[in-house]
Amino acid sequence: MKQKFHYATVSEAIDKLKEQGFDLDFNLEANHLKAGEYTYPADEFEIVDVYRYEGPSDPADEATVYALASPAGQKGILVTGYGYSADEVAEETLKQLHYKYQAKQD
Repeated sequence: MKQKFHYATVSEAIDKLKEQGFDLDFNLEANHLKAGEYTYPADEFEIVDVYRYEGPSDPADEATVYALASPAGQKGILVTGYGYSADEVAEETLKQLHYKYQAKQD
């Protein structure tokens, strides 16, 4: 699926994705996505869309917004910042999600 929109800000992207049913607010912990009290295996999800934002001069202002969905119907949003994680497992998990996304784009 090709990216259809590019929103002006991270906040706008989150608001519009929530309107599209991406209502879970994910945090990536090791190889799991956490949303409130629920934990989901990250490998059960796929990236539906990715939106990248860069600050005008400071790399710390960079952010990426991921729209994620599972075959079971859970949909949510993961926002990562520059230099996302010192957790190698979480970093590898995010890479695997990217690989699946890129394979679908080809």
